[in-house]
Amino acid sequence: MPWTERDASDLSGKVAIVTGANSGIGLEAARMLAEKGAELVMACRNASKAESAAGIVRTAAPDAKVRVEPLDLSNLASVRSFAERMNRELPRLDLLVNNAGIMAIPRALTADGFEMQLGTNHFGHFALTGLLQPTRLAS
Repeated sequence: MPWTERDASDLSGKVAIVTGANSGIGLEAARMLAEKGAELVMACRNASKAESAAGIVRTAAPDAKVRVEPLDLSNLASVRSFAERMNRELPRLDLLVNNAGIMAIPRALTADGFEMQLGTNHFGHFALTGLLQPTRLAS
């Protein structure tokens, strides 16, 4: 029997961060987590797209606690700033969905000098996960 989102547990009292929550799989994950009762942080690079996506999530889960926070995974200063803010402001962190990513773009470098796809998809999420460990482990 296949698993569906109806099979997901109640997430009331849990806190989740979803990167790249403004479209695709990230938006669907954010919607489902909010519908299941999780407090949700939508971590996105593009603020206007993120706010639009947050509207979709709030429509699907009107009682959900949803916030949008800026995060550019191609810039380690942005990753550090986001993680410091979350470690300071969140009461706990139960779920981290490292979803954001880029693919098949012209050759470019991140602000830190890494190839853009590798820097964004791998180094950015690796740094984010490590920097959020204090709050995640305390949860």
